[in-house]
Amino acid sequence: MEETTTTIMAALATLSPPQLSDLTHTILSQTHHHLLRLSSLLSSPILFSLTLHRLNSISLPHKTLLIANHLLSSLHHLTLHFQPNPPPPRVKQRDLDSVLLLLLLCDVHQHNPEALQAPTSKWRQILSNLYSDDMLTVSGIGVYNGSALVSYIEVLTRCLRFVSVMGFCYGGKVGREVAASPAVVVALPSVEVRGGGSECVICKEEMKENRDVCELPCRHLFHWMCILRWLKKRNTCPCCRFRLPTDDVFGEIQRLLEVLVKIGNEKGLI
Repeated sequence: MEETTTTIMAALATLSPPQLSDLTHTILSQTHHHLLRLSSLLSSPILFSLTLHRLNSISLPHKTLLIANHLLSSLHHLTLHFQPNPPPPRVKQRDLDSVLLLLLLCDVHQHNPEALQAPTSKWRQILSNLYSDDMLTVSGIGVYNGSALVSYIEVLTRCLRFVSVMGFCYGGKVGREVAASPAVVVALPSVEVRGGGSECVICKEEMKENRDVCELPCRHLFHWMCILRWLKKRNTCPCCRFRLPTDDVFGEIQRLLEVLVKIGNEKGLI
């Protein structure tokens, strides 16, 4: 955990003042939105009951996936400053409600497990009372840039441990090659070959002049049909092993964490 914290701090240290200000603003905006939503959830008996019922009805792997997507969204805010990444899929409102309530229940269980021994009909009032101090941050009380970044770093330090443990528990092999995300493949640019003479390393045939080919983010070029077949089975560049985003949430958390490690190593900060 200490190494992960150092890695994240090293990545933050490479940001320019405008980038750091933008990141802080994004974190505060997201926190404000989440707290407002949680406040609405706890103040509405019907919404709270529906969300709690949904949590009770979904499987443990599904709950794990909700938390993983939540962590991935937080991690994405930071790595977006270092390399282009497609935005995470838009979170449905009911999924956001579910993960916010789930995380609150986990937090209460960790620090005050006796509170949840009461009948579930009393949970909404109990959670509201226990969380009242944190709810003050909705109106900006006690919030400043430094505290926002500290809380953000604490969230991100959980990512590596979470993806390692959960990937193992549910049969996921972190770091394995899977198909690139369809959204990423669709967004790949088509460029025109200038000069000719280069060959596609997949089919070993020449990429003829004035022909449109696919360019990966690492700048390597391939025939469209070749690279489309390749990316259906794996998410790496055939030349340099550059990893494209996938729809595997655990793998994406691992990939973005590796981006942070690389940034820290290049700057000599870790």
